[in-house]
Amino acid sequence: MSIMLSEHIPNVLSIAGSDPSGGAGIQADLKTFAALDVYGMAVITALTAQNTQGVSGAVDVPAAFVTDQLNAVFEDIRVDALKIGMLGNADIVHAVADVIERYQPNNIVLDPVMVSTSGDALISSDAMVALKTRLFPLVDVVTPNIPEAEKLARKVVIDMDRAAQDLLNLNVEAVFLKGGHLKGSVAQDVLAYDGGTKTYEAPRVDTQNTHGTGCTLSSAIAAYLALGCDLKEACGKAKTYLTGALGCAAMLDVGGLNGAQGHGPVSHMYRRGHYE
Repeated sequence: MSIMLSEHIPNVLSIAGSDPSGGAGIQADLKTFAALDVYGMAVITALTAQNTQGVSGAVDVPAAFVTDQLNAVFEDIRVDALKIGMLGNADIVHAVADVIERYQPNNIVLDPVMVSTSGDALISSDAMVALKTRLFPLVDVVTPNIPEAEKLARKVVIDMDRAAQDLLNLNVEAVFLKGGHLKGSVAQDVLAYDGGTKTYEAPRVDTQNTHGTGCTLSSAIAAYLALGCDLKEACGKAKTYLTGALGCAAMLDVGGLNGAQGHGPVSHMYRRGHYE
């Protein structure tokens, strides 16, 4: 979607952790916002030490300072969409929920970050409970992958449509269930909402460069919502964007020093510059 010169560029805020390697977290979110022509902002909830091999450490930002960051943004800047990522403990979840209730922003996308691509736990058990009780009722769409969906619903995902619909029972407006962990030549995601489901399919990209895919997809959904798309269209456009970013990831040279094999990042800016 293009923006007329007479219109304001939308502002999109990410609330998430920092990834110093640049593939996930707020770094991935801000790259996605820039690629999709919205103005990106970021409130940091955690500092991590990580790279393409995994997460070696994480420090949560004090909840009171998360609140200070959020107030600084909302008291001065119009927020057209909000993406929520890593919230490491229950105090931070409650702080974010309190601010959302105070300012009532539109177009809220919650990516329930629980485990990194490399398998490292990123959230405490009490934070997961707080996510379901405080944040789920406040957001427009939750975007779990299959392992996250299984943790949230406490059951194994066998049927994507059924699993996505089951998650609606957690008092959430809509669920975009990501099927990236499944096998097969087609990558399938399912959007469940009051009234039905919608399936999105794209050719599966055979690549190890999947670091930050969840962050990127949820940020893209938020960006497209801010640009005026409805939820169904925003999810479709976001999936198309991520598929392209995965397909061009091999053009990056990030990680793999000394023969190590990890999960490299996707190419957020694949539609620009020398990629053409």
